[in-house]
Amino acid sequence: MKKYNVYQTIKEQGVVVVIRGNDLQEAIKTVEACYKGGIKVIEVTFTVPRADELIKTLVEKYAGSDMLVGAGTVLDPETARIAMLAGAQFIVSPSLNVDTIKTCNRYGVPVMSGVMTPTEAQTAMEYGVDILKLFPGDIAKPAGLKALKGPFPNANIMPTGGVSQDNVEEWFKVGAYAVGAGSFLTKDAKTGDFDKVEKTCRAFVEKVQSIIGGKK
Repeated sequence: MKKYNVYQTIKEQGVVVVIRGNDLQEAIKTVEACYKGGIKVIEVTFTVPRADELIKTLVEKYAGSDMLVGAGTVLDPETARIAMLAGAQFIVSPSLNVDTIKTCNRYGVPVMSGVMTPTEAQTAMEYGVDILKLFPGDIAKPAGLKALKGPFPNANIMPTGGVSQDNVEEWFKVGAYAVGAGSFLTKDAKTGDFDKVEKTCRAFVEKVQSIIGGKK
């Protein structure tokens, strides 16, 4: 998928779910529940055991569907390349690693780098990052995103961490391109309640769509 299409899908969906899990099976069931709940953009973190295998499994299982499968918690170019070979359609880092950005650009794979400061934001954009991951979002808060949009009005910023049903509207109000959400959506997977994960995702997607739909 072309970079533009990936970014456009993320913008239209408005939500990227961050998938973690104690084992491969739990992670797969979590993804299935999220997808049934309407989440179409999946970020498999490399904290999941055998994350590359999970990515490959999902890419094959959902081939031809509207699901986007990416890799998260990518700390270095070596991990980024492993994710790409497994079929990851985008790469997400919690921090700014220039070598990872270069590797992704080399192979034409979209990359979202973690930033917190103006210096990190500017550096990421100068190296060709099209979506900045504001992380940790629960520290930056919407006020932090609004502050970054001041000197960088054209930056596409996706807060991740601390995003919930209660504050998601505030994030979009200050200019979020999309939001990344993890434990808020998937916490019930730890107890095996995947039906609850699906319901939580569905309610969240409906709210996000009502917010971004009204902004069009």
